[in-house]
Amino acid sequence: MALEPERTVSLSGLTETEAKEFHGVFMASFVGFTLVAIVAHILVWLWRPWLPGEDGYSSLMDGVTNVASIASHLIG
Repeated sequence: MALEPERTVSLSGLTETEAKEFHGVFMASFVGFTLVAIVAHILVWLWRPWLPGEDGYSSLMDGVTNVASIASHLIG
């Protein structure tokens, strides 16, 4: 009966090789998520900027009143 060599583990319970592999997957996932978030923010900005234009925030209220009138027709 052969004894297995003792594994050296850190506080996380991972060996150095496992920790490096996890780090690689984590970093790739983080970079991918960040790129998707940046693209999503750019697309939303192109669709509807969240900073007001020349007319200020009053120009953004037009869509709100339209939605409110549609909602009142649907409910009542």
